[in-house]
Amino acid sequence: MKVAVLGAGAIGAYVGAALCRADVEVHLVARGPHLAALREKGVQVISPRGDFVAHPHATDDPAAIGPVDHVVLGFKANAYASAGPLIEPLLGTDTTIIAAQNGIPWWYFHGLAGPYEGRRLESVDPDGAVSKVLPVERAIGCVVYAATEIQSPGVVRHLEGTRFSIGEPDGTVSERCTGFADAMVAGGLKCPVEPALRDDIWIKLMGNIAFNPLSALTRATMSGICRHAGTRSLVESMMEETLEVAGRVGSHPEISIDRRIAGAERTGEHKTSTLQDLERGRAMELDVLLSAVIEIADITGAEVPTLRTVAALADLLDRQVSGR
Repeated sequence: MKVAVLGAGAIGAYVGAALCRADVEVHLVARGPHLAALREKGVQVISPRGDFVAHPHATDDPAAIGPVDHVVLGFKANAYASAGPLIEPLLGTDTTIIAAQNGIPWWYFHGLAGPYEGRRLESVDPDGAVSKVLPVERAIGCVVYAATEIQSPGVVRHLEGTRFSIGEPDGTVSERCTGFADAMVAGGLKCPVEPALRDDIWIKLMGNIAFNPLSALTRATMSGICRHAGTRSLVESMMEETLEVAGRVGSHPEISIDRRIAGAERTGEHKTSTLQDLERGRAMELDVLLSAVIEIADITGAEVPTLRTVAALADLLDRQVSGR
């Protein structure tokens, strides 16, 4: 098996290092000081499960890698549309694209039986720009339940979680999924192949849709948002509306709002990725988290007043910070 990881940051480098331990041919695509460190010392993983070092090939030139079996995307969804020059050299006849992203993916309605099958969401795939670069038939869904961070160039700190749920958009258990899952497991990770992966997407999204924009608006950590009665109530409302939208497109996540909030609260004084982007002056990843759910609400007739209010506030903040 040959795997390329585009955007070999915290999650991407962690996955690449694990696959290396399974004797997979791994190529990390990175840049700057991080790339230099990966080339010199490999991926150094610091983890409560045991530290280790892996030495995958690292480059800034995908053309030097050539076609692979799987491309793992480790960068933010708002960069997908412009990633064509990086991805094209890696694509062979049967190459899959596994996007380790939060929120609603560009392939969401691909292979989903029902009235919305094949529908394109403008918020995540404007004018088809993403599906042009990432053909939906190549997509394998991935929901990440692991938390990692770059401690320093080339050094990944694994905080918690080892689960990477994957699945085909049409719900089949394919050989391309099981093959990749077997390699992930051999590398020490959990990688269940889920026929109903969209339920996992909504479970993860319940937290992201509420805590990510609220953390940016308030500069508060996840546990700080939970401790404050007003923002905790706001989180509950946002999650209720999100579950209503999920149900209208056939997903019924088996988790209560109380349990989902309790899980977020246990993460402690954790800054969401959206807050970290804000503090670094980067554009916030709001389209796949908020805008996409509101667009699905518009399609299905769901009422989401709280989501619309928070989205308006977060969008204004994003424009002020990023200069859009």
